[in-house]
Amino acid sequence: MPATFTSLRRAQALLGTFVEIEVTDASHCDAEGAVEAAFSAIADVHRLMSFHEAGSDLSRLNRTASRAAVPVHPWTYAVLEMAVEINRHSAGAFDIGVAPALQRIGQLPGVSQASSPPAGMPTMDAIELLADNHVRFRHPAVLIDLGGIAKGFAVDRAIEALQSRGVGSAMVNAGGDLAAFGPEARVVHIRDPRSPDRPLCQVEVRNQALASSARRFDPFQSADTTDTAVIEPKSQMPARAACGATVRASSCMVADALTKVVMVAGKEAGGPLARFQASAIFVSTDGDIHTTSDWWGVLQHAA
Repeated sequence: MPATFTSLRRAQALLGTFVEIEVTDASHCDAEGAVEAAFSAIADVHRLMSFHEAGSDLSRLNRTASRAAVPVHPWTYAVLEMAVEINRHSAGAFDIGVAPALQRIGQLPGVSQASSPPAGMPTMDAIELLADNHVRFRHPAVLIDLGGIAKGFAVDRAIEALQSRGVGSAMVNAGGDLAAFGPEARVVHIRDPRSPDRPLCQVEVRNQALASSARRFDPFQSADTTDTAVIEPKSQMPARAACGATVRASSCMVADALTKVVMVAGKEAGGPLARFQASAIFVSTDGDIHTTSDWWGVLQHAA
């Protein structure tokens, strides 16, 4: 018999980070069962879209989709569809075809391929989305990674699992990519990408998602940040327009992908953000803080 009211917090190591689920209202359901279902959904996304797992949909695509159409799970297909859409509406700033560049800087295993798709063929044009969740690559050098969007999708699926089991209010946080639902607003503190030990902004999240991308930071090695793992598709080098960006959107998948657009395009990201009804705050590499006109949050400091 489920309790009349349950509040709980659980965490698991998933998606290469710690995923925390906090439930604050589960008055009409089995809270523990709902949280387990949410973690299971996240694990399923990892199983399907991991670059590292040999049996994942992603690995099967990278191995054989240039030779024949490959059937994938509907979730994988949905993420690929959104990746294609955001690529088209961001003038290529978001691109899942940067896996070779990520291999070169050591962010993905393996050795980058020497060849590349034909000149003038954008990566998204090299990926063909067919009927019945089949996918084909138009060039053998296409190598994709969904790390810039799949974590957000996993958060969305966890939220969906909680809601479908009667949870009234909860937040899912996967290493800073998060979403919350319910009547109360959740206060989230955003780190300053220039000095990750300091807060940059305080925002409230309610029935929305928030995602961040920034330069890499290892507090056990140094207080300094290093290059971001976000790749600028044209140069195939780490993005230079911003040292950190946070995006608020209706879904975490969209917010996750759009942080990469902002990191690559900087102030030119306004169009894609508006297209997906998203708002953003980012710190440019010259140290200036920028926000879209519809961003709301309390800056902790301005210098």
